[in-house]
Amino acid sequence: MNKLRRDVLKYLQLPLLCAPFGIAGIAGIAGIAGIAGAAVAAAKAKLAQPIKLALVESLSGPFANTGEAVFRNLLWATERVNARGGVRLADGPHELVIERYDSKGQNEEALSALRAAIDSGARIIMQGNSSATAAALLDAIDKHNSRDPSRRVLYLNYSAVDPALTNERCSFWHFRFDAHADMRMAALMEVIKDDKAVHSAYLIGQDYSFGQAVLREARRQLGMQRPDVRIVGDELHPVGRVKDFAPYAVKIKQSGAQAVITGNWGNDLMLLVKAAREAGYEGRFYTFYGNALGAPAALGDAGVGKVLAVADWLPNVPTAESRAFYQSFRQRFPRPQDDYVHMRMQLMIEALAQSLKKAGSTDTVAVAHALEHARVQLAGRSGSMRAADHQFQQSLVVGMMEKRGSSGVDFDVEGSGYGFKVVREISSARAEMPSQCQMKRFCVAGELLNQ
Repeated sequence: MNKLRRDVLKYLQLPLLCAPFGIAGIAGIAGIAGIAGAAVAAAKAKLAQPIKLALVESLSGPFANTGEAVFRNLLWATERVNARGGVRLADGPHELVIERYDSKGQNEEALSALRAAIDSGARIIMQGNSSATAAALLDAIDKHNSRDPSRRVLYLNYSAVDPALTNERCSFWHFRFDAHADMRMAALMEVIKDDKAVHSAYLIGQDYSFGQAVLREARRQLGMQRPDVRIVGDELHPVGRVKDFAPYAVKIKQSGAQAVITGNWGNDLMLLVKAAREAGYEGRFYTFYGNALGAPAALGDAGVGKVLAVADWLPNVPTAESRAFYQSFRQRFPRPQDDYVHMRMQLMIEALAQSLKKAGSTDTVAVAHALEHARVQLAGRSGSMRAADHQFQQSLVVGMMEKRGSSGVDFDVEGSGYGFKVVREISSARAEMPSQCQMKRFCVAGELLNQ
């Protein structure tokens, strides 16, 4: 045993400590050292504490439907992991358990929820709906992890797509599993550049970091891909506070734009497209999130052939694996209003489970290093984490709204009778974009690596 102790100490001095091999090696040595107590560990396996995952989202207020939709996705993902035995760490198998914290759509409430989650023992924080909230949480987590190393937490982001979060504001503790706004806009531009019916565009978005980033990138990419397209409207509106979008819809119609480009989500998107339909607007909507949460039903026949959405996956991806995946979700959540499934959230939980197992513990730094090199696949879709900026790399698809039963549309959305036909698929290599991240990194032992 003394020899093993000397070998472990010698190993910990290797320069590979911050490499993925170092993590696996440490976990392996820890496993060897624990062989003598294997019988005890086996006896305690059934009593292993669950791994707490704290979900901080709007579970009340105008965006409550988005928070509940996320919860269903993550719940289903953790159920799948737990059904196969949970996550095996050095001390045995552990289940993943989600604890819900209501941010009420307010940053201060989200920060209070973060503190409560940490105090409850959660070391994995999950949030995504709102880049403004994401930025606030990221700042708080950076400060907390610096001041309280014994209770460090990781932040898994599935939807906050402000590009800054993995560029100038990148953090060792933050991992984004959604394509950021610039990546999504580039995917939409793959379709817009070939849409010769579009000669003018109206840009509209929510007035915060994400909405501003979407319009900024729309202007830039239109200038590069379609310099012939005139921008006839460019405005921002308050987030979650506009009850009547009729004045905006009237301006859109009067502008003569053949296309609206928007990153709006949740109630702000549904009310916008509904107002546009009622105003008689007949142009196309190029959206980030037009494929769910009431938008298709709000548009009805007016959206057929006119609403496009970019996503990491759509139910009508034409493969048997995708079909089975979607049908399995609908069996778990059969109500039409619960029809909201995202592949990236499933891949995120798979990546977490993989990384916890690789780290052999819930040590925050060890799990972070494992996550940096996560590669996962599910139902024919796959993705990998880019270690340089913690931006997940995956293929994207663009879908066009059509009636269910038409060619390429076997599944509708939320029982609306309308679904999205895949009209373009963008490979992960093509979707990838450069990053300006200069990350402060930490070794497995917890020290700052690049001081």
